[in-house]
Amino acid sequence: MIKTLLFDLDGTLINTNELIIASFTHTLEHYYPGRFTRQDIIAFIGEPLEESFSRIDEERTDDMVAMYREHNHRMHDSLVTEFPHVYETLGILAEQGFKLGIVTTKRRKTVLMGLKLAKLEEFFDVVVTIDDVDNAKPHPEPVLRAMKALNADVTSTVMIGDSPYDIQSGKNANVLTVGVAWSIKGRAVIESEKPDFVIDDMAELLDIAGAAVK
Repeated sequence: MIKTLLFDLDGTLINTNELIIASFTHTLEHYYPGRFTRQDIIAFIGEPLEESFSRIDEERTDDMVAMYREHNHRMHDSLVTEFPHVYETLGILAEQGFKLGIVTTKRRKTVLMGLKLAKLEEFFDVVVTIDDVDNAKPHPEPVLRAMKALNADVTSTVMIGDSPYDIQSGKNANVLTVGVAWSIKGRAVIESEKPDFVIDDMAELLDIAGAAVK
């Protein structure tokens, strides 16, 4: 019986895909004009910025992260949109007493911007960000930290996300996993991680969680 639902944020609850791609493009075009395609950039989505940029140029990582974040924060509200049925689904889950948390590789400042913009902050008692852990997803630490804060049990917790890292982190923490088929990486990539469930609409979580729907 599911009692706790942990969610990735970007690409799962809010559509930040174009914002992320634009911020990567802005940064990489500055340092390496014409070198990176949109498909190259999509491959970076889901992992910590430092990891992405350090693979490109370790010496310039800090500068590239700073440029990315400046653009990301400046353009945030104009490029972030909502996914269908997220607000309604979270409202039903919260109303019925499910424990809800965020587990993300973003920094807390940006996470709070996204939750506020989408009016989702009221639903979450726990938000675990990259600032709160020593090891980011796919390590189990972020999921385990959220579970501890919510007094959750592995047998009744599910991790929901749009990235292989989300599914891997959930599996590494021994909880159930749900992949979202609207991932910008494509349904096939999510299915290849073999999550326990794959959903095409956020409202499908209500059946998986056993929530009563009027």
